[in-house]
Amino acid sequence: MPQTKQAKKDLRKSIKKAAQNLAIKSDIKTLAKKTLVAITKKDAKSSEMVKEIIKKLDKAAQKGILKKNTVARKKSRLMKKLNKIAK
Repeated sequence: MPQTKQAKKDLRKSIKKAAQNLAIKSDIKTLAKKTLVAITKKDAKSSEMVKEIIKKLDKAAQKGILKKNTVARKKSRLMKKLNKIAK
């Protein structure tokens, strides 16, 4: 347990930030699942959903929530699936 006043504050801050990061990751995962379902059903809105998830992934990478190579891999796989269906 933290002893000093500043250490206690740092603990509160880190817990709060971890909860925010978890919420963002969860949102990205949920959106990814919905996008994959839309792509497999050949939904007309799937390209819009892909654009939205790419935006969220880039934002997460920018904030340091996800690593940039992880984001690049996820974006690449999504675009690959979208382009495969589009043909």
